[in-house]
Amino acid sequence: MTRARPSGGPLAGLRVIDLTVNVLGPVATQILGDMGADVIKIEEPAGDYTRNVGPSRTPGMGVFFLNINRNKRSVVLNLKLPAARDALMKLVAGADVFVHSMRPGAAKRLGISYEDVRAVKPDIVYASAGGFRPDSSRANDPAFDDVIQGMSGIAAMNGRQSGVPQYLPTVIADKFCGHVLASSVGMALLWRERTGEGQEVHVPMYETMTSFNLIEHLWGGVLDQPELGIGYARMLTPHRRPYPTSDGYICLLANTDAQWERMFAVMGRADLIGDPRFAKAVERSRNIDRLYAIVVEQMATRCTSEWHRLLDEADIPNGPMNDFDDLLADPYFEETKFFRKVSHPTEGRMMTMAVPVSYSRSGAEIRKLAPRLGEDGAAILAEIGLRPDAAAALGAPSSSDPKTSPAAAGEEALP
Repeated sequence: MTRARPSGGPLAGLRVIDLTVNVLGPVATQILGDMGADVIKIEEPAGDYTRNVGPSRTPGMGVFFLNINRNKRSVVLNLKLPAARDALMKLVAGADVFVHSMRPGAAKRLGISYEDVRAVKPDIVYASAGGFRPDSSRANDPAFDDVIQGMSGIAAMNGRQSGVPQYLPTVIADKFCGHVLASSVGMALLWRERTGEGQEVHVPMYETMTSFNLIEHLWGGVLDQPELGIGYARMLTPHRRPYPTSDGYICLLANTDAQWERMFAVMGRADLIGDPRFAKAVERSRNIDRLYAIVVEQMATRCTSEWHRLLDEADIPNGPMNDFDDLLADPYFEETKFFRKVSHPTEGRMMTMAVPVSYSRSGAEIRKLAPRLGEDGAAILAEIGLRPDAAAALGAPSSSDPKTSPAAAGEEALP
């Protein structure tokens, strides 16, 4: 039997109730929205904290919030009010996924634990993320990105390379765990499609990031012989960095035996071809500091463009060292239309990034830019049979509609 093909993305027709804030949860629910789900963002009267992070044209619409909350509708519900919790449960009754970023104790106190939500919608996919497993002694301990970077080995790993423990200058734990949360929801939805059963899904940041970091760095621990070393030497050598050329920097990586033979020839060090220190992967790993020091020495002898030409001819992966400004001007991204100029109904001219993943049959779509606080409240409440004037009783602040900014030439106007 041939099934009817849905339109609007692989998750079109599914509804997600989103109680997440900050970064991890909103990244996950934006992915679900990009894939077609109707994401209803439940916000407290003050709104998501990130609404006030970074520059903005109007209060509560900061750039951080704008960049991780597209394809969502916003409604304000003060869940400390019984009427607001009742409204939430009416929304749950028609939903497929429920996502929050609270600690288990907080969710239970608000009456929105898995048991509470499942009682209303037995086949719900109930998803959350926290610092630690909900069945552990640390279930209710707070955890943010910096804490998890330190605990999972990232700061110490940087210290082994540079001598100074430090965090990566990005919220890697929040963002990666957000992607894992979205993926986990997708797998739980597939299980529900096959069995009709909902379930609870939880992503613990500590285990998730430790697993991520130790893919290559568990090393001797994989054989239950930590005395063989914990940590992949090639990743930890201080020479693993963009290589200075005579006029800038270049990024490259030779990996296989054949690539290193071509690399030695390109560098003018054919004498190293067959050198027992570098001929095979095992020996290269043992002598990685010396090997990379040779590369550093040779890269300084030519300009960046000349190295690009020579390395391309030798089919050795290489590329420029881009700064953020370089990314915005990259001709490749212009070709793929990755950075897109759009017009937000209230914030005016904006830039957004395309969904990186491509699908041959069920593509993602940017249908709606990030919402103002509670802007969809009336429509959402109407869907569960409540009058628009009920919003105030549920905790919504009173506000007037901001002016709409017209789309500029070359911009795509989105709702």
